[in-house]
Amino acid sequence: MAEPVRVRRLSDQEGEQLLRITRRGTGSPIRLRRAIVVLASAGGNTVPAIARLVQADEDSVRQVIHRFNDRGMASLDPEWAGGRPRLISPDDEAFIITTATTRPEALGLPFTRWSLRKLADHLVHDRGARRVQVSRERLRLLLREHGLTFQRTKTWKESTDPDRDAKLARIEEVTSRFPDRVFAFDEFGPLAIRPHGGASWAPAGHPDRLPANYRKLHGVRQFHGCYSLGDDQLWGVVRQRKAAANTLTALKSIRAARPDGAPIYVILDNLSAHKGVKIRAWAARNRVELCFTPTYASWANPIEAQFGPLRTFVIAGSNHPNHPVLARKLHAHLRWRNANARHPDVLAAQRRERARIRSERQHRWGQTPARAAA
Repeated sequence: MAEPVRVRRLSDQEGEQLLRITRRGTGSPIRLRRAIVVLASAGGNTVPAIARLVQADEDSVRQVIHRFNDRGMASLDPEWAGGRPRLISPDDEAFIITTATTRPEALGLPFTRWSLRKLADHLVHDRGARRVQVSRERLRLLLREHGLTFQRTKTWKESTDPDRDAKLARIEEVTSRFPDRVFAFDEFGPLAIRPHGGASWAPAGHPDRLPANYRKLHGVRQFHGCYSLGDDQLWGVVRQRKAAANTLTALKSIRAARPDGAPIYVILDNLSAHKGVKIRAWAARNRVELCFTPTYASWANPIEAQFGPLRTFVIAGSNHPNHPVLARKLHAHLRWRNANARHPDVLAAQRRERARIRSERQHRWGQTPARAAA
């Protein structure tokens, strides 16, 4: 039987970028939805579950996954149609891109970066053999077409975990072979009582307004969330802090969701509060395998994509008076979310039908045709 559609294994940089996009929830809504799709697929969520998460068609979800496998992060950006560009030769374009990606200091100019005005002026009055007449707007479009944008310098990090590949392989194995017995756990927070900006439908020029002044009198809280991959159910409680005792309580609630005594697998971050001696001893006694994500690779946790709707529909645009009210709102949204998930029998039938069609085509989704044939 052919493998289900799934995004390829993410690099550390890709995982961090996707997490940053989904956590901030700002910028292009198309880019945000596509990032949630890719992150959810990387965490082992099935296509039907992802389609419900982003309220999209399943074929659209598969298309996003295939494009990401082919093009990487560039596939998240929408491709808008434009007018007829000015005719500039390919050699001119290559020269412009080379100049734009060269530090001005290396060309003997007394500044550390280009502006569009300075770059266009340098291209016109270059003392070298080549000069290119180009407007600032056309220059901006050319840079965008070649994937160059004006960005702040940022730091980067990658996983230093020596067992990174082994941990990711184990997570991929359990989510593929035992999806009905796989759970995920993580904390969502910190949750602060203050006005949170958001978006809503309102008359033109008269947006909904929230107070800009506030005082932090309530401290912060952490939502301890649990997610069942097989049932597509999300639940949790709000705690004062991250702690090993709270983690153990959450793991016991997960074990209670499968009381048959058979092994279950819990994916969680590599946090000290998640792997204490008592937690490991309890897990060994109760046949619970803890599948830790590698260091700096929390994007591999399937629950990360599930926190996006909580931030969008419960936190954004809110001004809750205290933490009990916020907790009630979170649980009300979770009840609505879980009640609107489609019946698992229907999902299982659809998975079987899609697997049959893919097997007839002899194509393994998410891989190149050459690899599938091999």
